[in-house]
Amino acid sequence: MDVAVFSTKGYDRQFLDEANVRAGTPHTLRYIEARLTAQSAMLARDAPAICAFVNDVLDRPVLQELAGGNTRMIALRSAGYNNVDLNAAAEFGMVVGRVPAYSPVSVAEHTVGLILALSRKIHKAYVRVREGNFALDGLLGFDLKGRTVGIVGTGKIGVAVAGILSGFGCRILAHDPAPPPELAMIGAEPCPLEQLFRESDIISLHCPLTAATYHLIDEAALEQMKKGVMLINTGRGALVDTRALIDGLKFGRVGYLGLDVYEEEGDLFFENHSDRILHDDVFARLLTFPNVLITGHQAFFTVEALSAIASTTMANLTAFEREGRPLHPVGP
Repeated sequence: MDVAVFSTKGYDRQFLDEANVRAGTPHTLRYIEARLTAQSAMLARDAPAICAFVNDVLDRPVLQELAGGNTRMIALRSAGYNNVDLNAAAEFGMVVGRVPAYSPVSVAEHTVGLILALSRKIHKAYVRVREGNFALDGLLGFDLKGRTVGIVGTGKIGVAVAGILSGFGCRILAHDPAPPPELAMIGAEPCPLEQLFRESDIISLHCPLTAATYHLIDEAALEQMKKGVMLINTGRGALVDTRALIDGLKFGRVGYLGLDVYEEEGDLFFENHSDRILHDDVFARLLTFPNVLITGHQAFFTVEALSAIASTTMANLTAFEREGRPLHPVGP
């Protein structure tokens, strides 16, 4: 089956090609480096399936263009699907498949890495030592043992984060509409969101982006938190109101901020902008704070995760070709 694969880099091609060979019924993968937008959608014409990533645009106009080009299957190389207009996809007779779980540990370990880097100021120490500065002033950190960590969203990633941090001796608070039984074995305490905000020294976000969780962390939420709280987001950028975060940083409400996602990341992340001026003033303002650490949506970026994503993507495409529906469908 002919598949138009958008937003591809060299590493995508490597893992997808390997998974395609392993699948035994190789698809014809048409690699397209450009993001999927209303302008680039025409590049998928006559491809029965397309493969999209987290920052590809799959709104009604794009889906209409794809459907007009005879595309009937959307294979997402991600667990999240907030970038897809599922109602429009159904209306145009298109099916959507995703990768529900690739390597939860990869995102969980990156999350804990951000926490450790911020708590011990490792990122600042690295730069100092490279410049021959071995002074310790300004690098005072704190122990994780005995700290209260609030985890919002206890799917596979949230549970993995809870498990790692419980090993550090942290008290774990967890908020989820349907907390899984594994939380009890870890010793995590399910609680209302208000309690989690009020009692946590560190708050980590692992919930999906929906209408209910959009800007979950806003000015009102920040006012409920401890002064100097550490906030970590490796979920979806729009879970937090970035302008409210900036105010929280300016006035000391937020003491540490670790981000692997950003709500306007589509035009920034996964590309090299080192020789250009950033035109996103909000993002540029975030970079001015010494207590902010940002990575470019790389929490998933491990050999294990990319291999799993590619394998599941191929399985979704093969199931659609044989049975008319992906192995892991997403409906409206």
